[in-house]
Amino acid sequence: LSAGVCCCCAALRPRYKRLVDNIFPEDPKDGLVKADMEKLTFYAVSAPEKLDRIGAYLAERLSRDVVRHRYGYVLIAMEALDQLLMACHSQSIKPFVESFLHMVAKLLESGEPKLQVLGTNSFVKFANIEEDTPSYHRRYDFFVSRFSAMCHSCDHDPEIQNEIRIAGIRGIQGVVRKTVNDELRATIWEPQHMDKIVPSLLFNMQKIEDIDSRIGPPSSPTGGEKEENPALLAENCFRELLGRATYGNMNNAVRPVFAHLDHHRLWDPNEFAVSCFKIIMYSIQAQYSHHVIQEILGHLDVRKRDSPRVRAGIIQVLLEAVAIAAKGSIGPTVLEVFNTLLKHLRISVDFELGDRRSSAGSATFSTSSKESDERIVQNAIIQTIGFFGSNLPDYQRSEIMMFIMGKVPVFGTSQSLDTSHLGDLGTRRIQIMLLRSLLMVTSGYKATTITNALPPPFLDPLLSPSLMEDSELRQLVLEILHNLIDRHDNRAKLRGIRIIPDVSDLKIKRDKISRQDVSFMKKHGQQLYRHIYLGCKEEDNVQKNFELLFTSLALITIELANEEVVIDLIRLAIALQDLAIINEDNLPMFNRCGVMALVAAYLNFLSQMIAVPAFCQHVSKVIETRSLEASYFLPETIFKDKCNLPKSLEKHEKNLFFLTNKIAESLGGSGYSVERLSVPYVPQVTDEDRLSRRKSIVDTVSIQVDILPGNNTEDKVDNTEEITFEALKKAIDNNGLEEQEKEKRRLVIEKFQKAPFEEIAAQCETKAHLLHDRLAQILELTIRPPPSPSGMMTITAGHAHYQSVPVYEMKFPDLCVY
Repeated sequence: LSAGVCCCCAALRPRYKRLVDNIFPEDPKDGLVKADMEKLTFYAVSAPEKLDRIGAYLAERLSRDVVRHRYGYVLIAMEALDQLLMACHSQSIKPFVESFLHMVAKLLESGEPKLQVLGTNSFVKFANIEEDTPSYHRRYDFFVSRFSAMCHSCDHDPEIQNEIRIAGIRGIQGVVRKTVNDELRATIWEPQHMDKIVPSLLFNMQKIEDIDSRIGPPSSPTGGEKEENPALLAENCFRELLGRATYGNMNNAVRPVFAHLDHHRLWDPNEFAVSCFKIIMYSIQAQYSHHVIQEILGHLDVRKRDSPRVRAGIIQVLLEAVAIAAKGSIGPTVLEVFNTLLKHLRISVDFELGDRRSSAGSATFSTSSKESDERIVQNAIIQTIGFFGSNLPDYQRSEIMMFIMGKVPVFGTSQSLDTSHLGDLGTRRIQIMLLRSLLMVTSGYKATTITNALPPPFLDPLLSPSLMEDSELRQLVLEILHNLIDRHDNRAKLRGIRIIPDVSDLKIKRDKISRQDVSFMKKHGQQLYRHIYLGCKEEDNVQKNFELLFTSLALITIELANEEVVIDLIRLAIALQDLAIINEDNLPMFNRCGVMALVAAYLNFLSQMIAVPAFCQHVSKVIETRSLEASYFLPETIFKDKCNLPKSLEKHEKNLFFLTNKIAESLGGSGYSVERLSVPYVPQVTDEDRLSRRKSIVDTVSIQVDILPGNNTEDKVDNTEEITFEALKKAIDNNGLEEQEKEKRRLVIEKFQKAPFEEIAAQCETKAHLLHDRLAQILELTIRPPPSPSGMMTITAGHAHYQSVPVYEMKFPDLCVY
């Protein structure tokens, strides 16, 4: 009777329950009953409205089996669910999916690793199914949290730990694939989810032993290797996540990377940080690269108070990111990158000088290490600026050159980078590093015309540091000029100052001088000559300075010299020779011989470039005579470590010098207009002498007005003169004075007849400017506002304060009182 009752009850049960029960064998080891599974599948396809009930009943059985630890039946239930998911694609599948996800959640919550892996595998299969319509009410918050926790598994058994981590990474990959394709259900990109997903992936990526093997575009490991290695699987998932990021959610995907690197202190050393951002830059779409660069710059601002090595690590990451993005779309971040880096350059110098001042008098190892660490930061910034600038298009690079040049502090001028609190030492450090950055930016820059490479707003501030009393600054300025003038890569062939036996062996490349270049030399040639001339007069010149000055003259000859410029260059060379011989500036003997060697090397190069036989013969004869009688006038001898210097140069014979009349005769026979060779070269005087020198800084309270013509210190005369018999005799001798006056008039007339118009105009304009500036200074000191009866103004610490007087104490003039 009881058996019959059971059969009747079984027959009264709904058909879907009977079909579900039939797929479970008596012994779970036998596996899923395939024949009954086919019946259940056919029933589910034929009656899709029953899918939700089938799913609910399967979920009920699975939950019961999980609690009772009957894991064999759990495996059978999940296999049945997977087959039903793959077979059914109707609208009614959505309620069934809710039951399915509920069962997967039950498996993930269990503490059994096998069930967690089983649930993950089922979820991955579900994630690969494309649904016809999205389900807006479905959320994956639990799965994100659970899969992220599995990625951090710390099981005692390494194999089980590896298996759970792989399952967690595959689960995150499934969530990403299931959600990112639908823009209306983009909850996965919310910060609370990204803060779990990204660190979980990075945590597993850190386990890669060989970091360098993965740097670059996505690799294609084999399927087995990808499944067995959590690090490779996490990296591929990370690349896939970033590849699906769009404009609106790019920042949410990148910011957790910074938090992870900060929390685990991975900026020093920064190998993993560099590899992460290389993966990011190669994985995202090219038009979003500037988002990543902006985030790095923002994080650098946040960590500006951290240790130097941390900041250096962030800057190196920025360098790697910029290296990838520079040739692509970098959008509005060009100036922002340079502005931020220059700001941090100033901060680093401030930190370095602050540490030096705080440890003055007690040289400790920690202080020196801090200073060296700050130098690492500064070098990283310079390298980043230079690399970024050198990879920009020419039109953007010229703007960056102007931008950096505007930041270089020059004494007496206003500039946008505040260095007033750094002092002379800090300002010099800023100058050197900015010029080094500019040197890297200009490397490889090829302008069509020299006017594009050296526009006046750029040339004037660039040449100002060349008058500084710092040999390193002058060297940097000359190297920058070489980068911009040398458009045919001839500089390497001219490296080193020497007497070149045959210039044709150098195979120098040159083009015909364009009209724009000729116009440039007419406008700015005197400015270039002047800075070369004054650069030779510096007492702290070393061999490198003379080498760079020689290269400058040679490059001007190759790139910009027509017949008129050649004559000007010869006048400049003769003026430099006279400078060394007369020695009005009291230069050391090494500098005087170095200038003579520079003139010899350059005239030897110039004579062979213009190929005038008589000129070449005169230069070769002088050089040959010097090699026999005064070898210290040649670069091969004077720049040796041990060179015997002469005691004076006044006793030397004329055959050791290059003579103007001989050069004029040799060039006149070849069609050159040599009238201007008889006019000695005199550098024009400009405000740069006052602005760029650091010997005397003008005090705003006490200004000494020089009413003598000229601005150089050597033109000033001593007002106190010793009265002797010879002086009285000269004063009585009027004939001598008349002859001197006639000679002065003749020189002035000859100068106005033969000197270039540009040189005369520049000198007249300079004198007018100087007179105007002096008058303005005098008026500023002498003119004061009339006193006010209401009070008086006092100046304290540079600020004006007015002291009010009561009305009854005011003193009015008698005419105003009645």
